[in-house]
Amino acid sequence: MTSSNVDRRGFVTGGVAWTSALTTVTGFGTVFAQDGASKSTNPPENAQSAATGPIEAKFERDYDAPKFKPSWKKEQLNRQMLQDFVIFAHSELEMVKQLLEREPGLLNGAVDWGGGDFETALGGASHMGRRDIVTYLLERGARIDLFCAAMLGQLEIVKACLTLQPALIDAKGPHGFGLHFHAQVGGDDAQAVLDYLQSVKTIELKPVPFLKKK
Repeated sequence: MTSSNVDRRGFVTGGVAWTSALTTVTGFGTVFAQDGASKSTNPPENAQSAATGPIEAKFERDYDAPKFKPSWKKEQLNRQMLQDFVIFAHSELEMVKQLLEREPGLLNGAVDWGGGDFETALGGASHMGRRDIVTYLLERGARIDLFCAAMLGQLEIVKACLTLQPALIDAKGPHGFGLHFHAQVGGDDAQAVLDYLQSVKTIELKPVPFLKKK
């Protein structure tokens, strides 16, 4: 790693409140990109406020409808419950356990925070470096993905995926966080993955604002 890279133990510390982290991960406020630039993600003025919930984008087919017609025999998961589950998965293991026991169908549910920014509970726990929450979700059958594997330090999985499709080095997870970022928040256990990713494509690593010092 080059001298421009951040010391792995040099993460911004202390006292970044969870409310601040939540602002970052839910897509409203400021996201710190890996190039170091801050990016405002506040909703446009004509968007419905976060207090009243999301608005589904308007859409009308300009093509023939699919021949298959879904039957919708079962109720969909409650959107509020799923949203809470994904948010809790960023930091609160006990609430994740409580909600998943209540509704097992939440496990692989995804929230669209807007503009197709989809996030599952596993995705949220992964980019927060919460190995304990990730481990619990995987034990319950969550669908592991490349970003989660990078955070966990699963070098062979990451290598296999990039060998299959080299363009995945630039793949983006929830909120635009890439593979390097997920390996970075994985700490020492993911150092080999981070070194490998840097050998494939070197980027300048920046401090992670919402992580507490380990």
